[in-house]
Amino acid sequence: MLNTLWLGFFATAAISAVAQWLIGGNAQVFAAMVEALFAMARLSVEVMVLLFGTLTLWLGFLRIAEKAGIVDALARWLAPLFARLMPGVPRGHPALGLMTLNFAANALGLDNAATPMGLKAMRALQELNPRPDTATNAQILFLVLNASSLTLLPVTIFMYRMQQGAPDPTLVFLPILLATSASTLVGLLSVAAVQRLPLLSPVVLAYLLPVALLLGGFMALLATLSAAALAQLSSLLGNLTLFALVMLFVGVGAWRKVAVYEAFIEGAKEGFEVARGLLPYLVAMLCAVGVFRASGALGYALDAIRWSVEVLGWDARFVDALPTALVKPFSGSAARAMLIETMQSQGVDSFAALAAATVQGSTETTFYVLAVYFGAVGIQRARHAVACALLAELAGVVAAIVVCYRFFG
Repeated sequence: MLNTLWLGFFATAAISAVAQWLIGGNAQVFAAMVEALFAMARLSVEVMVLLFGTLTLWLGFLRIAEKAGIVDALARWLAPLFARLMPGVPRGHPALGLMTLNFAANALGLDNAATPMGLKAMRALQELNPRPDTATNAQILFLVLNASSLTLLPVTIFMYRMQQGAPDPTLVFLPILLATSASTLVGLLSVAAVQRLPLLSPVVLAYLLPVALLLGGFMALLATLSAAALAQLSSLLGNLTLFALVMLFVGVGAWRKVAVYEAFIEGAKEGFEVARGLLPYLVAMLCAVGVFRASGALGYALDAIRWSVEVLGWDARFVDALPTALVKPFSGSAARAMLIETMQSQGVDSFAALAAATVQGSTETTFYVLAVYFGAVGIQRARHAVACALLAELAGVVAAIVVCYRFFG
């Protein structure tokens, strides 16, 4: 699947570039594509520099958590649930606790912590993989849920809006919360349908229903807060949780007589090795995405969507938010640039800018996640992971647009 996808990016880019040259008279498109190749290769190295530090730091703390028994305790607590959702993973396996930590970090918007935890979980799942080059059902479910991006506190979106002068930076909070919930739900249901997972099992419902009720209660509580209080709570809760995790790992490790410094160094060395192995996969995926964008294929897609919407007689305001939606699966930095450009050209509180911000906060860089998570363990055959992850991505985009029409239309 990844081989077909990668080849498809280049084939589509080639067709688009030839069309621009022969029909549009734009002979510079080929220079732009070559420039994009080198720019994306350079960006891959820049991303790797950031990942080196982040992975080294957090895998060091995770090794302390492992030796202190925190990961094993989480695995035991979640064993009944994962026994039904991931029957190929033995009860109490360390991957279960690591996945839980990853989901919690993602939900709180702690991206720097979530990625190392997720990579550690993926490597733990790879130990159970009988075919190392092919993703297992458990790995696919984990990746799709990770890529569906359930985020309760989208602090970075508030920051972007604040930087662009929004009088109420947290205006998109509830729309993002609703859209990201839809994305995660569709991701879970799509994988469950393919893998025939028993979601209606009493055990599964006993775990998921309380979480859904807590999430609903949390939404209701946050809806009563003022914009200023919501922004303060978001920032405080995110940073407090991040630091609390560090202190929990170190504190429990010290209490259980773990040599915390030596454990941190041991985990940090592993982080260095993991990061080093990711570079080829990042270069391959980001260069393909860069050529696809530079060829003008994205512009053609937007024009086709706008024309279709106008023919159907629908409101076409949301089309101006689609650049963020279309590039988000490929590149977080490109989507961020598209979001900021939309805010600047349309107005920070325009419908297009609000919809783009909601899309940015409720979707994930699917192909980046695929390249990093599967690349870290050498998986080349993704099976149904790409289709399910993109379906969750589409659900997040559609939900974001629908919710924005409800809130701001």
